[in-house]
Amino acid sequence: MSTFKAPKGTYDLIPPYSAKYLAVRDAISGPLRKSGYGYVETPGFEDVNLFARGVGESTDIVTKEMYAFETKGGDKLALRPEGTASVLRAALEASLHKQGNLPVKLWYSGSYYRYERPQKGRYRHFSQVGAEAIGAEDPALDAELIILADQAYRSLGLRNFRILLNSLGDKECRPVYREALQTFLRGLDLDEETLRRAEINPLRVLDDKREPVQKQLVGAPLLRDYLCDACKAYHEEVRALITAAGVAFEDDAKLVRGLDYYTRTTFEFVHDGLGSQSAVGGGGRYDGLSEMIGGPALPSVGWALGVDRTVLALEAEGVELDIPATTSVFAVALGEEARRVLFGKVTELRKAGVAADFSFGGKGLKGSMKDANRSGARFAIVAGERDLAEGVVQLKDMEAGEQEPVALDALVDTVRAKLA
Repeated sequence: MSTFKAPKGTYDLIPPYSAKYLAVRDAISGPLRKSGYGYVETPGFEDVNLFARGVGESTDIVTKEMYAFETKGGDKLALRPEGTASVLRAALEASLHKQGNLPVKLWYSGSYYRYERPQKGRYRHFSQVGAEAIGAEDPALDAELIILADQAYRSLGLRNFRILLNSLGDKECRPVYREALQTFLRGLDLDEETLRRAEINPLRVLDDKREPVQKQLVGAPLLRDYLCDACKAYHEEVRALITAAGVAFEDDAKLVRGLDYYTRTTFEFVHDGLGSQSAVGGGGRYDGLSEMIGGPALPSVGWALGVDRTVLALEAEGVELDIPATTSVFAVALGEEARRVLFGKVTELRKAGVAADFSFGGKGLKGSMKDANRSGARFAIVAGERDLAEGVVQLKDMEAGEQEPVALDALVDTVRAKLA
């Protein structure tokens, strides 16, 4: 047994369980790949100021949860706590917005890091698939991303999730609401830290999950009552487009995402089978983020869906994913000559696109057939000296238990035909 263990709040993905994560990532990214989104991958760490400016200096992510460090060369870096700021930085650095095809549509997948109190559904290292549409202000783009996420979840077999939707207004109408909310919050019995947060970004107080705070927020002014005409019209168009696509959602006037860069459309995917950590993903429009990190005005919208929590949601609903076996054919060789011949045939099968494996380690027939069973292979190829002398191998159907001789030079074509 190793003396080392995975750090607290992290996890290892081990076969066969890891196959669920791969299937979820593929399902979430599938609709994106068919909708013009190209793959982007960014470093696991960035300049700490990218997140301080973009995510927000008053957020818990920046003040309490970010893994920040200084390199030997004096650079101040942070492990990425979320994906949007990194993806936008990469797009700006590569001048993708100058290539004349806006919006720039990108999707990504990776690990993210936040120093939080570990619990089920909340880890210090977690996995997300995200999508960003950069450089266009269009309610159809907001609706598209919500619809694609809904398609992804339904393709996995999830049914008991809900989509919460709200508008956070823009730079025209939010300041008026901000002042009204601050006036309300100053009259509450809040701790010093919460009051300080109310002065910096009062919307963040609405996102406070503590019950004593939530009780006092009953009767707080709602942003929807302060939206300007332009924001109202924009939000109604998003709602209409989603409705026309047959996607159900719930209006949630108190929905506030935990990042400072959101404007107008904001949404969250929640699953009631996960307990307190009910959010499985979310996102929204962030029209001012590019300017916050030193870029030009690039209105944008995006989301990130948690792979970890999506797996937990599937388990909560009892959904079993149809994950194909990693091996279709397993070769069992009896004797040295058979080992050489069957090893070559396994290589041929792989070149022909057949998932094939081999009984390594010089085990006997019984041990090798156990390996074949564990592999989940549909067929086993068994051969000894007598078989080779006759120019055949024994092809065993592991499901039916039936076995038949197959000519050695016809093996690849026979197996491919049976698997088709």
